[in-house]
Parts: sequence; structure tokens; C-alpha cells
Amino acid sequence: MNTPTLAAERISIIGAGPGGLTCARILQQRGIPVTVYDRDTDSSTRNQGGSLDLHEEDGQLALREAGLLDEFFALARMEGQEMRMLDTTGEVLVSRMPDDDDTFAPEIDRGHLRELLLRSLEPGTVRWNRALESVTGPDSGPRSLVFADGSIVETDLVIGADGASSRVRPAVSDATPSYTGVSFLEAWFDDLDTSHPELAAMIGAGSALASDGDRALFAQRNSGDHMRVYIARREALNWMAEHDLRPDDTSAIRAHLLQEFSDWSPETLRMITDNDGAYVDRPLFALPAPHVWAPSPTVTLLGDAAHLMPPAGIGVNLAMLDACELALALAEADTVDQALRNYESTMFPRSSERAVELDGHADFLLDMGGPDALAGPPEMQR
Repeated sequence: MNTPTLAAERISIIGAGPGGLTCARILQQRGIPVTVYDRDTDSSTRNQGGSLDLHEEDGQLALREAGLLDEFFALARMEGQEMRMLDTTGEVLVSRMPDDDDTFAPEIDRGHLRELLLRSLEPGTVRWNRALESVTGPDSGPRSLVFADGSIVETDLVIGADGASSRVRPAVSDATPSYTGVSFLEAWFDDLDTSHPELAAMIGAGSALASDGDRALFAQRNSGDHMRVYIARREALNWMAEHDLRPDDTSAIRAHLLQEFSDWSPETLRMITDNDGAYVDRPLFALPAPHVWAPSPTVTLLGDAAHLMPPAGIGVNLAMLDACELALALAEADTVDQALRNYESTMFPRSSERAVELDGHADFLLDMGGPDALAGPPEMQR
């Protein structure tokens, strides 16, 4: 393989999520060195979140380009594509069962996907415990990465793959995420088939959604006999404080939820009352739509850092497609600036179209008749 023109450039990716790691993998495959910086202490510091469905036209396309598609299918849960729509009594209204050979959107745990991508990288690619504070230096470069530990790294290109609260974004954009008015509470369930057999039977092998138009429960099977439920409601951002609730007072939060969902059946309320452990508050934020920025020859963004929007089952897929297209653009271009223009000329219109569709419409997450009600769970936001 010929040495790529940009092989001598110092390329830094901020964020070791699916987007950042996919970009790094494809760059390395094409002979371009790259370093990934992540705030986590190591790869197992925190729970990586729930299950992801990777679509043929984007997430799987990126893994194919990365040479990892077969390994993905070896880990993926094809049965996880089953989707049920329930009423508030737990009765199954709609059931979408995957065909035996259906590979459109198989499920994989976020942690398993991260491990797959990490194993594919050259040793030492990811520098852990490096929380970025800011990007400084002239737009023409070189840029300086200023980390929370006081260290500074000089680089020629910064790729922000650091999610909703991106520290790279301010280098190219003044936009900040705003609260959508819809909040999720995440509840975890362990040993589902043995400890929660009624819920296991109701949910099936994949995911299930119950909604009354104002509130929704989205249940999602994970590997290892685990399940997550996302409790979706319209709430103020500081709703816990308004109701004199503390995040660690699980019993009080549960009692509050039971009042809100008092007209739902005891069967469906098991998704609220039978969880193992505390609830996790996950208010949903979105960037202004469309979100674009003036061209920079030294900084670009991908995934939620570039186009955070209400979750519609597409977030990780868009991030991985962004990563793939950016890496290929860098491998094929003569200059970083040319590569970024080529990448952004495709990424901007694609992400803007979807973001504009969803802008101000997070309420679809509470209505099982919404456009993507069966699309998937909320993405974890950094």
C-alpha cells in the first residue's frame, strides 16, 4: 500500500466511543497514525450503556469498511430485533419479529461494540484518563489540546468525537445543547428470566414500547439476561428538586412515578417498580438545527458532538457513518483542509435533514404512533 499523503500529520481524536474508535480503526488500516484521548480512567471504568441496533446502510457499512463486520455478527443478537408495542395494560398490540436471515439492524451491547473496536486498534492508540479541557491555538494550526491534568499536546488535526458535552465543539461553533423538555429515567433489571419472569414474557426477546401519548416506557433486552427500561415523561429539567426528590432516594422516586402512572396496569408498572438498584436521570438535550460551522483546516466534529438530536434509534449509526466517511476522506485527500471540506459537504446536509425533522419534536418519544416509535432506545449521551 502506498503511504497516504497525510500519514505525517498529527491527528488526534477526542472520545473513545463508537464514532471515535471507528474513525481511528479505518485511519490505521489505511496507514495513517492517530491518537485517541478519552476521559475514562480505562476501558472498563464505567458502564457503557444499553444495546445498540446497527443498521445496514450506516453502522454496518462503517464496520465493513473497518474490516470488522464478521466479528460484529459473531457478537450481535439477531433476536434482539424483535419489537413489541404494548398498551398500558401490557397487551401486545403490534409485534415485529425478525426473519431468521434478517440482518437489517441486529443488536449489540454498547460495551461489546467498544471492546470489539478497541481490540482492533494498535496497542497504545487510546490514551486513557485524559479529560480534555479546551482546544487552543490558531485556526491555521497547530492546535493545542489542554487536558485537565495540566498537560498540553500539540496536534495538526482535532476530531471531536466527544459527544453531547463536547469540549472540542467550542473551537468551531458557539452552539450549545438545550433541553428538549423530555426526560428519561433509566431503570436496570438483572437476571431477567429468573428474577422477573413476568416482565421477560411481556417484553420478548428484544424491545417493547408502551405509551399513552403523554408518557412512555421503553424496555430493552441486553445481553447477559439484563434489561433496561427508559421511563419517558415531559418534565422540567430540575424536576427532582421541584418535587423534593433526591437522586439516591429510590423509594421516593418510585412512589412519585407510581402516582404519575396511576392509571396503568400492575403488569406494566413492573417496569417501574421492580428495577434492581437506583434510577438514573437522563434529560434529553439537542443542538440547534441545522448545526453547521465555518470551515476550519484543523478541527472537525462527528456524531453527537456535531449533530446532537432527540434519540430516534439513529445516533450511533450516524456517528459511525461520520467516522467512516471522515477517515476515508483523510486517506484520499492531499491536505487535511481538503479532506475536511469533502467530509463536511456530505455530513452537513445528511445530519441537518434529520435534525430539522426532529427539531422541537421530542414529544414523538412519548407517542407510540410517532415516526420512529419502533426505531430504538435513547442513546447514551456523554
